[in-house]
Amino acid sequence: MFRISALLLLLILSPALSAAATAAAGDILSLSEALEIALARNPSLRAAEARTRGALEEVKITRTDFLPKASTQYGYTRLQDAPFQRIDGRERLVGDEDGHHWDITLSQPLFTGFATRSRHQIARNSAEIEKLAGRQDLVAISQDLRVAWFEALLAGRITEVAEGNVTALQSHRNDAERFFRQGLISRNDLLKSEAALANALQERERAVAAGTVTRSRLANLMGVELAPGRVLEDIAAIEPQPLELPALYEEARQHSPVLQGYRLALDNLEESVNLAKSGYYPTLTLAGRYERNGSDPGAATNDFANDDNAGIAVTAKWDFFEWGRTGAEVAKQKFARQDLAEQVRGIENQLRFDIERAFLDLQVAGNNIGTANLGLEQARENWRITDLQYRNQVATSTEVLDSRSLLSQAESNYYRALYGYRIALAQLERAVGRS
Repeated sequence: MFRISALLLLLILSPALSAAATAAAGDILSLSEALEIALARNPSLRAAEARTRGALEEVKITRTDFLPKASTQYGYTRLQDAPFQRIDGRERLVGDEDGHHWDITLSQPLFTGFATRSRHQIARNSAEIEKLAGRQDLVAISQDLRVAWFEALLAGRITEVAEGNVTALQSHRNDAERFFRQGLISRNDLLKSEAALANALQERERAVAAGTVTRSRLANLMGVELAPGRVLEDIAAIEPQPLELPALYEEARQHSPVLQGYRLALDNLEESVNLAKSGYYPTLTLAGRYERNGSDPGAATNDFANDDNAGIAVTAKWDFFEWGRTGAEVAKQKFARQDLAEQVRGIENQLRFDIERAFLDLQVAGNNIGTANLGLEQARENWRITDLQYRNQVATSTEVLDSRSLLSQAESNYYRALYGYRIALAQLERAVGRS
């Protein structure tokens, strides 16, 4: 089985601050506090909650289709002439000029061709889909913020490397200038040190700008502004933990909100097929009714017929011929389900690719941390020795500049491996569906 040893991050987090967004410059902001702020202020989560609540109301609406319904109505009619009939040439009244009518009806659907059940199941699935969409938003926001957090920390470290490089090269330029005045080196060597310092100053400016951009992205995800002096809490400790690629695939297949949502959407389209098929069946309804008819507003007086009556009826309706409409609707829903099933297969393949890519990035970064750390120690020692040799005029300026460039690159590589691992882990967890 394909295994690697990855690094599990152990965060030492301070208690959450209620006013984290407006704390004074210089305060330390922890990752847990940043997550709390982002989740509390993110409009996508609030929108997802509103959609979920609306979908749950739709479930209630469709549930009422199973239950009996009661209705009442009242009517008044005024005729110009009292109604009569002619019998053997004589007119006989059969009603009053004033007619009042009211009734109460209680109806219960007995059979709808499974349409009621299908609509209710579709509503339930849709509500669950909205919940899963909200969960996916939570996963995306949490992991995007973690990625932005570690990118900001990495940018800060790269800025530190650039600052250290500028300081070292300024010292080297000063040494070179002193040696030049003493006639120990040529002007060409002095120009090399000055050119290297100019390049280092430009690299520092680029590093500072990149750090500002990463902090701005982090602040945007949090929904607040970060004061320039606000310190981001770094990782306190790391330790290795084994991860297995097949287990990650299975976890994503079982728990990914994206895949779960698409599977429910497939179920909904299956129910849509059943809903369309309901057109093949008759509908059956039971209704009970009580009514009153009379000449007074209470419909209690009727000289021509009974003033009240009650009845029960069973009504069957069957649209047995609609020029193939029902069959076409059934076929349409089946094709829609086939379309979505193919999309789901594509999404599953893409998800496997995303997991594998993040897993390999994690493996590379994890393996590189030890190598980069060793290279960093060697580069520091090389710089120390070369700088000391130059001050004693044993090494050349070119050797000093090469050793300093090597050290800066080694420091950058170490931090990129360290934070690259953490970024890859966040991306892996997002692909798997962890929040």
